Amino acid sequence: MKYSLKITLLVLLTICAMKANSQDKRDMFNPVHTALVSQTIAPDARSAGLGDVGVATDPDVNSQYWNPAKYPFCISRAGVAINYTPWLRQLVNDMYLANVAGYYRIGEYSAVSASIDYFSLGEVYTSEDEGAMTIKPYEMSFDASYSLMLSEKFSLSAGVRFLLSDMSYSTTEERSASSAFAADLGMYYHTYPNIGSRECQLGLGLYIRNIGSKITFGGSNYSEFIPTNLRLGASLMFPIDEYNKVTIAADANKLLVPTYPVDENGEYSEAYAIEHYYNVGSIAGIFKSFTDAPNGFKEELEEIQWSAGAEYTYNDRFTIRAGYYHESENKGNRKYFTVGAGFRMNVFSLDAGYVIATAKSNPLDQTLRFTMTFDMDGIKDLFK
Repeated sequence: MKYSLKITLLVLLTICAMKANSQDKRDMFNPVHTALVSQTIAPDARSAGLGDVGVATDPDVNSQYWNPAKYPFCISRAGVAINYTPWLRQLVNDMYLANVAGYYRIGEYSAVSASIDYFSLGEVYTSEDEGAMTIKPYEMSFDASYSLMLSEKFSLSAGVRFLLSDMSYSTTEERSASSAFAADLGMYYHTYPNIGSRECQLGLGLYIRNIGSKITFGGSNYSEFIPTNLRLGASLMFPIDEYNKVTIAADANKLLVPTYPVDENGEYSEAYAIEHYYNVGSIAGIFKSFTDAPNGFKEELEEIQWSAGAEYTYNDRFTIRAGYYHESENKGNRKYFTVGAGFRMNVFSLDAGYVIATAKSNPLDQTLRFTMTFDMDGIKDLFK
């Protein structure tokens, strides 16, 4: 009897320990690590006001970041956009992301586009022990894309990108920037279904960004993954009447980068990380990213961020936007609402977006972003 009671108690204690261990693993904070964080920041104020949604929304000048396959469906022949995003503005005043994007439609069925990103981390002061000096670390990228309309409803795009990062600060080593190359693939489909008596516009988009090499920083023995990213989305525009229309849109986003590894005991080990993370190639890492989460399928689902937004437009001139962005607590805990507004004229348009974080881990909390867009057709008509 006593022996049986001991066995029963031992089994119960084992089950409790297993549950506690699984709970620890389930609640483990284990975000996906990548280099070049600036590649994950939405540059434009329109999408920022929609909760960082943009892969399937109406084509605009800033489609270069969200899905260049949309460009052949632009009404204007060409356009240029200037974007400015402050970073950690509640702490410092010299960190920002600046972006310039533009496109040109070739004939009726294709377009070329390009953009430049510059992410400044402000001025950093080294200590006197390191030989007091001021440095200005930065990240930047240049990309170009070609998009082709395969039918009246469907288009594809392909692009290349050069990435550069200078984060070095040592005074004992020669300063040198690290670089990487990447490619993009995009798809866009839109159609005009009837809902009741209204002809609406439905858009579907897919965009894979930054399929490329890993990057090695000075002084490091290991190469880091760049933020390869898969984004899927849909949008629906519903016209209320001749002057008013409403658009709703949603995106799902996943980094195609392996999860930072822990061993079977749920602990970090350098030897284990070298074998299962740093020695993994960039292409192999894309496939590995779907099955390598320590907590299985549940954690894989946690690695998907989702966002949704709505946009009201009056007379194609005035726009009001709102949205929400969600990321799991264990994968970064970025959760925030967004609001925005826009004003459009024939020659240029001005947009603004504002972030209201519900979890105080967002560096863009209470940040106002701006975009100014120039319509080349409008400028041409103005000078005529």
